[in-house]
Amino acid sequence: MMEIFFESKDVFQLKDIEKIAPKTKGITPMSVKEVLQSLVDDNMVDSERVGTSNYYWAFPSKALNARKHKLEELQKQISETKQRKTSLQKAVEKAKVGRQDTKERSSLLKELGALREERTQLQAELENYRECDPEVVEEMRKSNVVAKEAVSRWTDNVFAIKSWTKKKFSFDDSRINKAFGIPEDFDYMD
Repeated sequence: MMEIFFESKDVFQLKDIEKIAPKTKGITPMSVKEVLQSLVDDNMVDSERVGTSNYYWAFPSKALNARKHKLEELQKQISETKQRKTSLQKAVEKAKVGRQDTKERSSLLKELGALREERTQLQAELENYRECDPEVVEEMRKSNVVAKEAVSRWTDNVFAIKSWTKKKFSFDDSRINKAFGIPEDFDYMD
């Protein structure tokens, strides 16, 4: 399809390309429109709507410029990658200074590993005793106060409903308790 544009160096309408492509290049007539649209989508063929017609064109110079631009981008990426590689190699060399394998360094690394393992064990043990932590205990006390206030509020609500029911329907306490499933010893918390 691109050869049609490059050889003729002309501007075409879709119906012209649908006639030319099957005859000269052997492209099946059913796929001409799809192939052309994919070339437009890939920015290999230009298209413009003028009035009610769509025109398509592609000149060899555009393809050459696109390739040159792509080549420049790739060369720029290569250059940046080489610079990054060089800087990383320098960082590795700098990091190696003072890290030569010596007996002292090996023993220090073993000691560091043992201390890290001991730290992990101590943190696990500390987690076991977390419930005795004064901060956790204080937090539990605060949440207990809030819970007691909530219980008292609901108890007030139950007594208010019982009082309203007594006035409205003239029921006695035992009948109200039975109807609402309220225990006989229901009262405020101490």
